[in-house]
Formats: sequence, C-alpha cells, structure tokens
Amino acid sequence: MHLRLFTSLALLATADFARAQDRPIGFLTPSKNIACQFFSDNGQGVLRCDIMNMDARPRRPVDCELDWGHAFEMSAKGSAGRICAGDTVMDPSLPVLAYGDVWQRAGFTCRSEQTGVTCFNAMQRGFSLARGKQEVF
Repeated sequence: MHLRLFTSLALLATADFARAQDRPIGFLTPSKNIACQFFSDNGQGVLRCDIMNMDARPRRPVDCELDWGHAFEMSAKGSAGRICAGDTVMDPSLPVLAYGDVWQRAGFTCRSEQTGVTCFNAMQRGFSLARGKQEVF
C-alpha cells in the first residue's frame, strides 16, 4: 500500500513539473497590446515580442507569405528585427509586467512603460514597440 501511494505521489509531482515546464515564459503589458515570450533553442535564448494594435503596418515583403509587421525577435547575442510569422506569442496566461517594471531572463532585459516596451540583449541590440512607432536598434 505504501509503495502504491508513493508511486502515485511521484507521478503527480512529475505531472505538475511537466505542466510548469509547459507554461510560457514572458509577460504581457498592462494594456495587453504587447506580449513577449522567451524560448530556449539548443541552449541559445530567443526573445519574441508581438504587438497586436499599431497605428500603421509596414508593407509586407514579397518573400513573406505570412503576417508581417507585428512580430519582433532577437537572439541573446545577435541582432533584432521584424519577422515574418503565421502565429503569435500572445497568451492571456502570461503575467502582466506593470508599467515601470523590468523583466530579465538569460541576457534579455525588457522595460514596460505607458509609452510601450523596450527590450534589448547583452549586445545592446533590440527593439522599442509602441502603438504609434516600432523601432529596431
């Protein structure tokens, strides 16, 4: 009986750990207009942020057959840029990063302000996202 109970508890703990691992890592802005998620790919971190509502969308390049303009991505040590994407990192289960607060993970830093979000990596490359303007630096 004790072995069966122990096995059941171990399976529950494993399931809880697996669910915790499946949770997205990132944040939403208080306005819920910008979402950012961190992904680990072969030990290399990637940060992607999507902005849902913009005053103007840039023209889609001919080589992009998906959505263009709303998604931005950067690696921990590389450059940042807009990406062609057919999905989104918008997830209502992400925690809200209050205005004035900073989020950090694996060399990435993001600051939430009422005017938008600015994120950069260890090389000081990144992007600033706001409804009125999006910049890559």
